[in-house]
Amino acid sequence: MTNRRTFLQNSSALLGGSLLVSAIRPDTLNEWQKKMAPSDQLTVAAIGINGMGFADLSAALKVPGVRLAALCDVDSNVLAKRMGDLSKMSVDLSAVKTYTDYRQVLERKDIDMVIIGTPDHWHALIMIEACQAGKDVYVEKPVGNSIGECRAMVAAQKRYSRVVQVGQWQRSQQHFRDAVDFLSTGQLGNIRTVKVWCYQGWMKPDIVRPDSAPPPGVDYEKWLGPAPRKAFNAGRYHFHFRWFWDYAGGLMTDWGVHLLDYGLLGMNADVPKSVSALGGKFAYPDLYQETPDTLTTLYEFDHFNLVWDHAMGIDNGSYGRDHGIGFIGNNATLILGRWGWEVIEEKNSAKKVNKPLSRPVDNGLDKHWVNFIDVVRSRKMEDLRCSVAEGAHVATVAQMGNIAFRGIQRLDWDQSAGRFTDQKINDRYLVKEYHNGYKLPLV
Repeated sequence: MTNRRTFLQNSSALLGGSLLVSAIRPDTLNEWQKKMAPSDQLTVAAIGINGMGFADLSAALKVPGVRLAALCDVDSNVLAKRMGDLSKMSVDLSAVKTYTDYRQVLERKDIDMVIIGTPDHWHALIMIEACQAGKDVYVEKPVGNSIGECRAMVAAQKRYSRVVQVGQWQRSQQHFRDAVDFLSTGQLGNIRTVKVWCYQGWMKPDIVRPDSAPPPGVDYEKWLGPAPRKAFNAGRYHFHFRWFWDYAGGLMTDWGVHLLDYGLLGMNADVPKSVSALGGKFAYPDLYQETPDTLTTLYEFDHFNLVWDHAMGIDNGSYGRDHGIGFIGNNATLILGRWGWEVIEEKNSAKKVNKPLSRPVDNGLDKHWVNFIDVVRSRKMEDLRCSVAEGAHVATVAQMGNIAFRGIQRLDWDQSAGRFTDQKINDRYLVKEYHNGYKLPLV
């Protein structure tokens, strides 16, 4: 009988990677799954399925050899909706069980890997416990909701030797990788500034609403988990959790980890020496949020500065783009985003730049999942496109920017000690306090 490793190797060769995986009809894939022996399949469970968790699951189910075993969400309304969505996708639901408590999912010995698509404040706890339970993990970005959580997650992956892929799927898009390769040629000349911007016109906080009872079917106590106990409010729930410090870090950690990631990769940079930030609720002071709708952050590195600039509710960002990473060199500037990349020469530069040929933008999420499954099969951790250590690196840099904003001061970083030089800031922000009887596991 073909073993799991051989089967997945053959499947990858047959399909030629994620581009063809994306083209397979769901009903055809479902028929393939039925013909496979159970030993040839990987079983997946999805925990937190309202947003990206379901997008991740949909990508996972395109990969031959992946079978759905369980869905978990604290909102039974979401569970019912997603079961209906899956039935329309011709997914075999006969053996799929639903849960509202993730711990019951982790107890199942037949589940090989889990998707964590919960709000950010749950990422660390579930990922660590999943590793302890012997599961491989695909965890949504940002890795953790504090620098302390990021470190604990990296330690857990090392201790339990699990495959952990972070959902920064831009790392699997070829044009991003091409742009970084071009930077390494040195044709831009000395790069003095890296500008990273995110102007998101469709993203706005909710209106101010009164507290209320949780909707029927929602286990609000489980949703809160380790976050401070507060009355339910629809303006902090589902998508809008992003704008509150208890659960997330605003646009800086939502889009920032995607974009800052390539700013750091392009410059082969570790963490900054110092960080300062200014911003506030300038655009929508009457809407319901704690995180800033407008923020400018300055990161100091040895030979260049990195500037983060975000604005909610408008799209007119730098270079006429609503998001991007700009590497500003003596000879030319390279700008890069999900839309592609281009090189803009300096008008008076004597050194001409060999402008790159553009290529179509590919499906990064699907390719990211093929990469994850390949590594689950091979156990070659070095082949992961975004390991938890790499996800923790950029999440730490994003958290540093938020901490500078909240601390209302320039902060210096002690690289050897792994903390800010201001101990009061470390005490307040480096590690989040857990509540309601939850504790971040010691790893």
